[in-house]
Parts: sequence; structure tokens; C-alpha cells
Amino acid sequence: MAELDVTRTGAVVTVTLNRAAKRNALSADLVEELIDAVQATPDDTQLLVLRGSGKNLSAGFDFGEGGDPDTELLHRFVRIELLLQAIHHAPYATVALAHGRNFGAGADLFVACDHRVASPDATFRFPGLAFGLVLGTRRLAHRTSPSWAQSTLAGLRTVDAAEASAAGLATAVVEPGEWDAHVTRLQHDTDTLTPKTRARLHDVLTPDTRDADLADLVRSAASPGLAHRIRRFREGAHR
Repeated sequence: MAELDVTRTGAVVTVTLNRAAKRNALSADLVEELIDAVQATPDDTQLLVLRGSGKNLSAGFDFGEGGDPDTELLHRFVRIELLLQAIHHAPYATVALAHGRNFGAGADLFVACDHRVASPDATFRFPGLAFGLVLGTRRLAHRTSPSWAQSTLAGLRTVDAAEASAAGLATAVVEPGEWDAHVTRLQHDTDTLTPKTRARLHDVLTPDTRDADLADLVRSAASPGLAHRIRRFREGAHR
């Protein structure tokens, strides 16, 4: 089975992560497939839907790919940031459908989308700062608030769907059985503007901090000992 399923219905492109056995963790190959899928969307696309098979949207960075050296880890995190930027600045509307437990870069996928729909059982956690990584911080603060983002990130807190909705992390809390109907309503909303007009509106409303975000990530990941810090974090998480 392919690790990524891409389907198109009219002006709606649906991208489904298909690594259920790995909780849709973001392997290097899956990240490249996602980048390709986002970049290959037709010009008349009005809505991209991101969802995960199995028990969640995504468990984030796939740490099970072996003992990556610092340089390879840095490259993988840079590619993830470029994926998140491509989604966040896409010229069409984007929606993420999240259920279950979502971590790190998987939660950042959710944050990157315009419409962020959580199931009532969904949870989100951003543990990157535990190993010194700055990834998606400005996007999270923009979606919520700087103070909420700071307390959540610094405290390594797990956020449930109710808090996510109250903070602005989630734009809606919807039962999975009602997701298709919700997406249909979002599609109808996108029909009110031409793709070009919507892209212009998105550009005006979305702060372009791509260069600063990438620089902050690289500086944090380039600090010597990234692999060691990740290993210590994982050992502590499994105690």
C-alpha cells in the first residue's frame, strides 16, 4: 500500500497519510511525497484536505529510521519546515482533519492549515523544545497567541480538543462521522472567490516569515549534539 494517497474530486484534492502502523509518522520519504503532492496540485485547486488513516493524523517526526547523524537530522527537519511552509502559504484553502494523538511535526501539519478540524478525542503536543528544536513556533503563535504558545511549548503540555478550540489552535471540533459534510461546507465557502482573488487575500492575511522561520530552525538544529539530545528525550519519554 502506498504511504500517501492523493485523490481529486473537482477542485478538491484530498491527501491521506497511509502509515497507520507507524501512526503516520513522517519518514524522509513520506515528507518528500507530501512536498511533491502539494507542489503538483492543479492550478484550479480550491481546497486541499489533509487527513490520516488509522488512529491519528500524524505522530510527527519518524525517529525509528535509524541512528541519523546530526547532519542528516538537520536536513530532514529542514525538509519538514519547507513542507509546512508550502502548505501554510498555499494559494488555495487548506484543511487538516485531526483525530487521536498528534505530536511534534504532525501537530505542526495541523497548525499549517487554514481550517483545523479536530475530533473530540484529538490531542496535540509540541515537544521539540525538549531537545532544543525551534520548529513552527511563529505559526503556532499566529494561530493562537504568543502567551498561549509560550506556555504550551515551554511546558511541553498536551492540549485536548476543547482547549485547542478555545485557543484558536483548532477552528472547529467535529465528530469524524461529520467530517465529509464539514469539508463540503468549506468547499462551498471557497466558491465565493476566484482562485486568484483568494490567493491574493491569503497573501495579505498571512505574515510571510518563511526566511526567519527557516533560519531559526537551522540555528537550533545546527547546535552540536542534536542526535544525542533527541536520544535523551526519547529515553526519558519511554521511562
